[in-house]
Amino acid sequence: MLHSLRRLRLQFHTVLSISRAAAHIRRSMASGTSEPITPSTTRLGWIGTGVMGRSMCAHLLNAGYTVTVFTRTASKAQSLLEAGAKWASTPLSVASQSDVVFSIVGYPSDVRHVLLHPSSGALCGLRPGGILVDMTTSDPSLAAEIASAAAAKSCSSVDAPVSGGDRGARNAALSIFAGGDELIVRRISPLFSLLGKVNYMGGPGKGQFAKLANQITIASTMVGLVEGLIYAHKAGLDLGKYLDAISTGAAGSKSLDLYGSRILKRDFEAGFFVNHFVKDLGICLRECHNMGLALPGLALAQQLYLSLKAHGEGNLGTQALILAVERLNNVSLEPAISSKEMA
Repeated sequence: MLHSLRRLRLQFHTVLSISRAAAHIRRSMASGTSEPITPSTTRLGWIGTGVMGRSMCAHLLNAGYTVTVFTRTASKAQSLLEAGAKWASTPLSVASQSDVVFSIVGYPSDVRHVLLHPSSGALCGLRPGGILVDMTTSDPSLAAEIASAAAAKSCSSVDAPVSGGDRGARNAALSIFAGGDELIVRRISPLFSLLGKVNYMGGPGKGQFAKLANQITIASTMVGLVEGLIYAHKAGLDLGKYLDAISTGAAGSKSLDLYGSRILKRDFEAGFFVNHFVKDLGICLRECHNMGLALPGLALAQQLYLSLKAHGEGNLGTQALILAVERLNNVSLEPAISSKEMA
């Protein structure tokens, strides 16, 4: 009961702060002081250059935007610096040189640190009218907190987690789930269009809720994919032919397209880390607890992925789920891989 009251109080203050900030922005736009988003008028910041962030940031650079970057491991930003990005030593420094600051980091604690840290966070350096866009999969309540803190500084925040993996990031084909003030989301849509397709989901935190629902769907889909492969292997089917056959039927899915052939090739390089997926599913389970929901498929998938982490496989890609189910059944698909599939 107390937890629910706290959530309601936070939501009320967030809505109030966002409403005031949105009113300020609308007045600015009506008076003509808010310029359109273009490479000549808008300076961008980017925090986090991991598997997906690096490709996403590169699209903005290639579109002609001035981009200032920060990441904990400077070497991961080297290709962006060579392409013309500027380096900043802290998130605060990024924001002080930017009108819109994107972040895509690992965990909610990282989001809090890079955006809200009182002495080095991006919000400290953002000028009034600036916009934070967090693309990390994170806690909906944290997204609401960031939106409230931004509004208190006459700034704005959008929670905009993405789906599509490393391939979607490279091909600018991500699905973007945006939460926040709809006016702000529309205003920065030229930036989102360089990364994929933006879907407006509602107020602060709604982008995160949508992404978590997306992860719940993917989790059970991945379990089905690897269980089907184990069954087909045990039945003596050619797994390459099996995947080709089901890909155009009702069992076809984006997960099959992205990961089917990688599994057969024993390619477990991360397009999305097991560690991060375990984090996402953990957030989903906490939200289910808050909502009073029982989702057994989600719970099973989380346990299977957690077993990968326990085996030291957290830095593999989510397609490594096949390893957990192989261990459960004391089988391996490896001998079934043909020379054609290895080519």
